[in-house]
Amino acid sequence: MATKAEALGEFERIARFFAPLAAPGGLGLLDDAALVDCRAGRRLVITADAMVAGIHFRPEDPAEFVARKLLRVNLSDLAAMGARPLYYLLTTALPAALGAQWVEDFARGLGQDQQLYQVALLGGDSVSTPGPAALSLTAIGEIAAGAEIRRSGARPGDEIWVSGTIGDAWLGLGVLRGDHPGLAGEHHAALIRRFQLPEPRVALGPALFGLADAMIDISDGLVADLGHICKQSRVSAVIELAALPLSPAASVLATADPGLLPRLATGGDDYELLFTAAPQHAAAITAAGAACAVPVTCIGRIGPGTGVRLLDAAGGEVAVDRIGWRHF
Repeated sequence: MATKAEALGEFERIARFFAPLAAPGGLGLLDDAALVDCRAGRRLVITADAMVAGIHFRPEDPAEFVARKLLRVNLSDLAAMGARPLYYLLTTALPAALGAQWVEDFARGLGQDQQLYQVALLGGDSVSTPGPAALSLTAIGEIAAGAEIRRSGARPGDEIWVSGTIGDAWLGLGVLRGDHPGLAGEHHAALIRRFQLPEPRVALGPALFGLADAMIDISDGLVADLGHICKQSRVSAVIELAALPLSPAASVLATADPGLLPRLATGGDDYELLFTAAPQHAAAITAAGAACAVPVTCIGRIGPGTGVRLLDAAGGEVAVDRIGWRHF
């Protein structure tokens, strides 16, 4: 096991921690680039996300959780287009003060999720920085040509669906900052885990081919990301706040404070799938969710016009002061 004070050069670090994670096409991480084949009749789906310490994760978060979240948020993007994950590229810019132990823990986390999601490393880059730590991962998946589900296919009359539960990650970050001290310990742990380890819906995304008209994953917040679908599809949307699927922990908090519901819809970091579909597909969507062991919930509808509206249980419109995370 590496010690915190131990220093490794770039190539020693790659050979020790990352070469064991490489796919055959990664060539042992010894060449300038990787070699991969694309099967006939398939398309590659490629996405990239970055995480910066102090913004996207807390500097004190366990390194293995940071690694797993970095990989998972990218796999969530692939799932949102219905793609099956294959490979990834990794770039790290790390302060020397983190030490080799942090890198070893980080690589161990990647290895755990490589096995879980059946993906492998192709290559990338490793540089130093005075800080903060900055990480970038590019994920590569595949899909049958023409089977991709894009943001631009929503139609008036479609129903709006989400997977899983909404708002847990935002609440989990709040718990880590000292919010909700009266909440039971098991609820604290569940919310923190949802923030630190999102669950990309890699099985459900491909299962929605032929059912979903448009799809996106929820990273910036349900309202903000539904707004992206509406803009690209040139439609409007209505969300019924009472229909939002909540975890037991979020339900406890929302029961005590009904005003929390709009904030759950704008909090972000859920990494659930948000999609629209014609009403006649409702039974098939529910069955697809059950087959993937992922609950799915209809929360609203698509109409003509523009924008996203939130409605309370009485049908009144609910205003929000922010629609989601802003990167700039």
